[in-house]
Amino acid sequence: MARVPYVPQAELDPDYQDLVVSSLQPGKQLNVYSALSNNQEVLRGMRALLGTLWNDSGLTDRQREIVILTLASETGSEYEWHQHVSIAAEAGLEPEEVAAIARDDRAPFPEEEQLIVSYTRAVAQGRVTDELHEAIGEHLGERALVGAASTAAGYLALGRVIDALAVEVERGDQFVGWDPSG
Repeated sequence: MARVPYVPQAELDPDYQDLVVSSLQPGKQLNVYSALSNNQEVLRGMRALLGTLWNDSGLTDRQREIVILTLASETGSEYEWHQHVSIAAEAGLEPEEVAAIARDDRAPFPEEEQLIVSYTRAVAQGRVTDELHEAIGEHLGERALVGAASTAAGYLALGRVIDALAVEVERGDQFVGWDPSG
């Protein structure tokens, strides 16, 4: 059970009502945003941050989803994982690749994506080394490298909020599981 109420869209100030609805699933109110709606200004800020990371990180859609799924796996965030498994499929990740991320198996990925997984896990642990930073920078360039670090850290923050508030997967949904391939 969530530790804060999920604020219904109709109870929000009109300027905030659209912020609780998924931009990828029009009309669907997401629990994470409904929980954040208990502080509407924080909701607006989080949506702005996440929107910037989503649209302007310099990562491809596939790379972005590798970062988000890796972060969710590293931290055990079922909610983030659940939300992004289908998005990752649309970004070109195969179910076997998604399952590999969950078990920290980097073998199915080319070197650049292996580095993204390693880098994301290091960001989550607060253990980015100079060598790892340089290696991923050679593949991504500085813009996307900053985007990868920021996306990992931003979704780490979101995952910690989800955990602190005990946000649940939306009613009617069941957790997709850590292995969508089978």
